[in-house]
Amino acid sequence: MAEDTSGISADRLNSIIKRIEKLEEDKAGISDDIKEVYSEAKGTGFDTAIIRKIVRLRKVELEKRREESELLDLYMAAIGMEA
Repeated sequence: MAEDTSGISADRLNSIIKRIEKLEEDKAGISDDIKEVYSEAKGTGFDTAIIRKIVRLRKVELEKRREESELLDLYMAAIGMEA
């Protein structure tokens, strides 16, 4: 076991840092994969901005989506925008 300095286990700290670094590498790879899929969608003729919006909306519970939609419609009507 590495030296314990001021109550900090160097081995444990090093292990945590290495795990974070590995996850950051994985995240970068996954991010590249996601970009590739969006590029494929765009190449097929899909609107990627709309796909991104759908992906975001699917993460939100139905009731919360309804509430946000109602507020959006209300605010748009208040400033004279058509829905």
